Amino acid sequence: MPEKKILIVDADVASRNFISRNLQNQKYEIIQTGSGKEGLIYAWRDRPDLMVIDPTVPDITGEEVARKLKLDARTTNMPLIALSSDPGVARIKSCLDSGFSEYITKSGQAMATLNEAINRLLGINSALVKEGGLLIVFLSAKGGAGTSSLCANLAMTLCQNQPEARVAVVDLVLPIGSISSIVGYEGEINIVNAADLPEEKITPEYFRDQLADTNIWRFNLLAGSPDPESSNHLKVGRIWNVIAALKASYDYVLIDIGRALSKISLPLIQHADLISLIISTDISALPLTKTVLNYMKNKSVDSNSIFPILNRSVGLEGLSKPDVEKTLEIQIKAAMPYLGSSFAFATSHHQPFSLKYPNDTASFVFLETAREMIALAHKLRTEHEKK
Repeated sequence: MPEKKILIVDADVASRNFISRNLQNQKYEIIQTGSGKEGLIYAWRDRPDLMVIDPTVPDITGEEVARKLKLDARTTNMPLIALSSDPGVARIKSCLDSGFSEYITKSGQAMATLNEAINRLLGINSALVKEGGLLIVFLSAKGGAGTSSLCANLAMTLCQNQPEARVAVVDLVLPIGSISSIVGYEGEINIVNAADLPEEKITPEYFRDQLADTNIWRFNLLAGSPDPESSNHLKVGRIWNVIAALKASYDYVLIDIGRALSKISLPLIQHADLISLIISTDISALPLTKTVLNYMKNKSVDSNSIFPILNRSVGLEGLSKPDVEKTLEIQIKAAMPYLGSSFAFATSHHQPFSLKYPNDTASFVFLETAREMIALAHKLRTEHEKK
């Protein structure tokens, strides 16, 4: 029996049959209908793993279908792909806002794009929701917020606080990774060539044995793309296999995505146990941060899983914690003090701040922040498992 079931909703019979044949050749089980209302019935009755719908179906808009599916517990997590005959920007925005994961315009290249999207969305759902190590994503709305530095230093602090734990850090900052330069890694293994491995070799054993040991940083690193050209060859569809294998190998998997909100990073954010949102005290960063928060809300990201960290990375000036909380209407979970030249010195020598300056106040802030993050991630995972 086919492993995955896909529901196709398209009023155009020829289009519907063409999509159906293509996906059946890939061993998917297909359900199809030309009616949006029937699509809702089939979705709730047959529980498909994914739905492809032309939002221009005449009886009910695709946006309304998406809203109804997202409001129902039976289908709220089902990925939705709009394969549309309408190329308009307004339609694209309304579909994405209503809950679609992808919007693909019908064209000669549409099937290739659809196949890639299906493989990616089904891969992320089948792999990352399973039990395994806790998944923590680090992101920011604007460059220069210190996201990668905080990710590396908090990962080291976690290792220091839980020496028995296995911790992996994945650098998904594109087009050039940033953590290698922080920890002084110059090895060969990175996210690009790891995703290029044959699928049968992307295993927990591989990453347990082959990931780089970062010595005094204590965690294992899957480095980022070494240059922009390499990032162009990243096999996006394999990312989810890589993350699943890492979760099966490690107790904690920390992923640095920087400010790269994209079709690659969104599923990771949606399925993370915790999201560390790094916020700059620069007033110009707040509108962008507000946009990111609204975007995650529209994509059904649990607000309880967002762990805002205020990072005074560029100087003593800038907004205060109360100002940021009032503007963004959120609670800041941790506030990093300005570390000045001490942080730059530690980084230039590829050393964790807490090891270089163990008695500095910031080292205690790193420790307390790491503890609070892990405690919340465990709490949310436990609550999720009880549902």
